[in-house]
Amino acid sequence: MIFRGLGLLALLLFYGVYFGKMAMQKKQGIQTDHIAKGGKRGRLFRVEMTMKAATCAAPVAELISVFTGISLLPVFARYTGVLAAFAGVMCFAVSVYTMRDSWRAGIPEHDKTEMVTTGIYSISRNPAFLGFDLVYLGFLLMFFNPVLLVFTIFAVVMLHLQILQEEKFMADTFGSEYEKYRKHVFRYIGSK
Repeated sequence: MIFRGLGLLALLLFYGVYFGKMAMQKKQGIQTDHIAKGGKRGRLFRVEMTMKAATCAAPVAELISVFTGISLLPVFARYTGVLAAFAGVMCFAVSVYTMRDSWRAGIPEHDKTEMVTTGIYSISRNPAFLGFDLVYLGFLLMFFNPVLLVFTIFAVVMLHLQILQEEKFMADTFGSEYEKYRKHVFRYIGSK
């Protein structure tokens, strides 16, 4: 029962931050959701569209897993999952806060934003994606089952492919400034 409650709380907090930030930016006239929008074509469109499907399907699988409450892992793994999920929520919340009005979902091809390298972005180039991954991993550990495993792997792989596209976009947009940043801060966590 405790894992169900903690799982629901983690989902509410995570998606509360996600959709809350989108709503705040919408009030300011900022278009946040650029996933598979704006006339994108080819690989960029396919990856973003598939990532969107993965990141919509994963929470459904998580919710179903929460309500069944079943896990094939021992209790210590489930508690590790709780820690991972809440670490992911915090990581995501801090990353979105640090980005301020530059935060976008998807690649904003025609929307000029600033490059953020301070705060949590000084130790991770992709802390929002790291937050997603930690939440997905946390739920997998809390409610391990084969269906959730498949959806988790699918979502994590698609988020990684999106990161690769965003890194190319950042290099094209910010040039040497981004390359310098990339040499000092790791993709997921750590810096030189």
